[in-house]
Amino acid sequence: MHFVQTKGILTGSGGYYGMNIYRGCTHGCIYCDSRSRCYRFTHPFEDVEVKQNAPELLEKALKAKRQRCMIGTGAMSDPYMHCEEQLRLTRRCLQIILENGFGATIQTKSDRILQDIELLDAINRSAKCVVQMTLTTYADELCGILEPNVCNTKRRIEVLKELRERGIPTVVWLTPILPFINDTEENVASILNECAGAGVRGVIDFGMGLTLREGDREYYYAALDRHFPGMKERYVGRYGDAYVLPSPHAEELTKLFRRMCAENGMLSSPEDCFRFIRELPERYPQMKMW
Repeated sequence: MHFVQTKGILTGSGGYYGMNIYRGCTHGCIYCDSRSRCYRFTHPFEDVEVKQNAPELLEKALKAKRQRCMIGTGAMSDPYMHCEEQLRLTRRCLQIILENGFGATIQTKSDRILQDIELLDAINRSAKCVVQMTLTTYADELCGILEPNVCNTKRRIEVLKELRERGIPTVVWLTPILPFINDTEENVASILNECAGAGVRGVIDFGMGLTLREGDREYYYAALDRHFPGMKERYVGRYGDAYVLPSPHAEELTKLFRRMCAENGMLSSPEDCFRFIRELPERYPQMKMW
């Protein structure tokens, strides 16, 4: 990792702001879109860029805002990757969010988030906190191939249940679903059953497939060659250089997804999930219904 002093930390408008404390990642997920060249990384992706002055910038930005709102992190780089163990920048930013009366939403794959569960609980009591957890692959062995340097899906489900015990709402990202790899009814149904059991508020899916861009595509195909011989040729033959790669079973999987979400009272449209994540009602602490 390497350290930088950055000029700003928050992006967004209209009552919701996002931030990335780190840039790059060490989880090693073979499908990661953040590797795409459009994001203009000037350093190796695993050489994580640390925005060393993020807490100071965040505090200054929040004190300048007239109305509290939700502050999100994790959209580009996981805020609980390995370096957070040492640096605790995510924790410091959460403390600043709490002290200034704002809400927080965190997107992660890591059980390290439980190290800050007391802070998340306090934010949820004073404003609102939503944890977003990515779940793609239920089988442990396959999960270890696709997401090699982070805890597996079953451990993430345990995290969701611990958050539920605290009354902290959760949203799951069921994406990406990789054609010919984890695009089975068994995989999707197993994850959704666990989501229902963990009291997940909503599940986000973008059409049961995968997106690939320059930079991301090359990394993904190299991983396919290592772990699934012949699979790259199958992808190229079916999808060419397409950006959107829907599963051949997308229609059936989407029907299963919508049915199971409806049966278990979970939000299933991205629009509804994002609305829940980003809205901070004035009387939120008195409106907890899950």
